[in-house]
Amino acid sequence: MSSASQGFGLSALWSRLRGQVGGRDGRGGSVARKRALPIREWDGAATDQPTRIAGFDQALVGCVIGLLALGLVMVYSASVALPDSPKYARYSPTFFLNRHALSLGIAFVAALLSVQVPISAWEKWAPKLFVLSLVLLGVVLIPHVGKGVNGARRWLPLGVMNFQPSELAKLAMAMYAASYMVRKMDVKERFIRAVWPMALALAFIGMLLLDEPDMGAFVVIALMALGILFLGGVNGRMFFFSFALLLGIFGLMVATSPFRRERILAFMNPWDPVYSAGKGYQLTHSLIAFGRGQLTGQGLGESVEKLHYLPEAHTDFLMAVIGEELGFVGVAVVILAFFWLTRRIFVIGRQAVAMDQVFAGLMVQGIGIWVGGQTLINMGVNLGALPTKGLTLPLLSYGGSAILMNLIALAIVVRVDIENRQLMRGGRA
Repeated sequence: MSSASQGFGLSALWSRLRGQVGGRDGRGGSVARKRALPIREWDGAATDQPTRIAGFDQALVGCVIGLLALGLVMVYSASVALPDSPKYARYSPTFFLNRHALSLGIAFVAALLSVQVPISAWEKWAPKLFVLSLVLLGVVLIPHVGKGVNGARRWLPLGVMNFQPSELAKLAMAMYAASYMVRKMDVKERFIRAVWPMALALAFIGMLLLDEPDMGAFVVIALMALGILFLGGVNGRMFFFSFALLLGIFGLMVATSPFRRERILAFMNPWDPVYSAGKGYQLTHSLIAFGRGQLTGQGLGESVEKLHYLPEAHTDFLMAVIGEELGFVGVAVVILAFFWLTRRIFVIGRQAVAMDQVFAGLMVQGIGIWVGGQTLINMGVNLGALPTKGLTLPLLSYGGSAILMNLIALAIVVRVDIENRQLMRGGRA
């Protein structure tokens, strides 16, 4: 063999060795680039080039922050004129804005702490958290302990804010029902054995809530419990039987309660002179606010109904102020934002179930029922499609404990999404 051929062979071998050890390949490309593998995004779509994976659902967090920002602006707009009323004469025009901003700050800190907690820990704490919520619901009914407003005793005074145990009960129910379905997976086709403990827990929490009274919170919690049972695989016929039974119970409560019966009658005909100055007063002025808003609204801060015509404009009927000031366009944007948010929460829950994280998936879908269901009820009340329930608009309305528990629940959803992404990349949750 000639020296030239030997040299060519050694040179080629040396070049190949350099390329394998960490230099460059024979075509001048770096080995790091040659060895790079496509990274799969959260939805499983492969990319041709290496892509940096975000650690959490940035679109979901952005949507939540956008709704919170809108809520801060609208709470200020809806409450700035309240000090003109004798009831709020000692408050400054920015009182509710400052309180709402403080609640947001506390809720953000709580959310940042909650997102650090593994879902396995939430699963372990679920029964204890549910018991704690029941205890607090009982404590709030103790005279001189619970705080009453407008005839309802729903709050525990904590200094910086009034805490509403029913908000904690919503999150606790989502966790407990999901944990219960995981533990009862082997008997879910046997309706009595699978459902009666949950029915007993729901009945107990219902008695406490209706004694406050807070029927709106009970409706949301009952929807969450039934929804998780259905999504967890309980027999379909028995589920619909339970749903019909629950509707019958609600109907019986309305029929036997003159107060609730009057609300239903006022809802059906709010313009009747008998109700327009009483139980139908809020609804009539809410409808007037939407009518004044028309397509693009009267302009930010230009609402007339918030000037002591529409009661609770910064809480239960904030959507009416949005309709009057921002018009149909503003209302449509808010509806679309909540629709997208609820759908995204359910997608994250289904992903968790698909990866055998059943507790996480059912809990997240329960939170989706909570956010979507309460939003639907609040908007229905504001638009006259549902009777008045006393439920706030999630993420937007004034209310410290509601904002706190909403953000903690959504932080847990983000945590589930983070663990989903870790599992999709082959790691551990």
